[in-house]
Amino acid sequence: MKKHEKVLFQRYKSLYLFLIPAVVLALVFSYLPMVGLLMGFKGEMLIGRYGPIEAFLRADWTFEHFIKIFSDPTIGKYILNTLYISILKIVILFPLPVFLAVLIADVRNKGFSTFVQSMVFLPHFLSWVVITGIFKDLLAVDGPINSLFGIDVYWFGEPAIFPWLVVALNGWKEIGYSSIVYVAAILSIDVSLYEAARMDGASKTRQAFSITIPMIASTIITMLIIRLGYLMEAGFEQVYTMITPYTYDSGQIIGTYVYEISLGEMGGQYGLSTAVGLFNGIISLIMIVSANYISKKVAQEGIW
Repeated sequence: MKKHEKVLFQRYKSLYLFLIPAVVLALVFSYLPMVGLLMGFKGEMLIGRYGPIEAFLRADWTFEHFIKIFSDPTIGKYILNTLYISILKIVILFPLPVFLAVLIADVRNKGFSTFVQSMVFLPHFLSWVVITGIFKDLLAVDGPINSLFGIDVYWFGEPAIFPWLVVALNGWKEIGYSSIVYVAAILSIDVSLYEAARMDGASKTRQAFSITIPMIASTIITMLIIRLGYLMEAGFEQVYTMITPYTYDSGQIIGTYVYEISLGEMGGQYGLSTAVGLFNGIISLIMIVSANYISKKVAQEGIW
């Protein structure tokens, strides 16, 4: 510890006591459960015959689960589905909250601005079960959407449409809520910059691209890095409620697969599900570290 760090520690040591609850919670709920990752290196565990600890100790050490991840084409297909849906969400949905925040921040009527924010934030607080139920009725074969356009499509049963439907519903639910952080960043910008731009004759669009977006670039980069860390997370709750037997081929993702082999129809494969989860975590760690490194090299911005 450097000298100035020691001085700061001595000065504020009483405040460090407030960190104890957070540290304890992190150890108990974040780090202690990581011992369970060892299950990914164990063979078949006869939990029904023995207790969990005894079954774990009796099982043989093996790498068969990780070999299966890289050799089983079915798991490979689920990984590709996860990447495809997640990349679509990043490419299509990530920029939209930024532009929505720019529009909201530019509304001068505070009452109307509050109303708009409330309307676009509201879907976030609805569960995926409710949202999926609503849209299954709207997009049913005999539903109002098909009737309006005179078509006969089972939207939730079309494998080619399903990934795009996942992206569309996720955007409808989360774009408004995701814009909150950008609205806060925009409101912290010095208003004199906009006044100077208006005096120079800059239009609203020019102000947005020349002032607003550059001034919140660090926030955008930080949120993008965090989002890339969840590249292997395509939205378990959403996909689980939306998927149908017709869309398994294009809609089954790693999250739903892990649930099925651990607690679902093919339950009990705890070693394989742990191995798949560990593989997911390693890929996410690599992505967030790489994205942060590239960001610091290119834009001199990063999250650490």
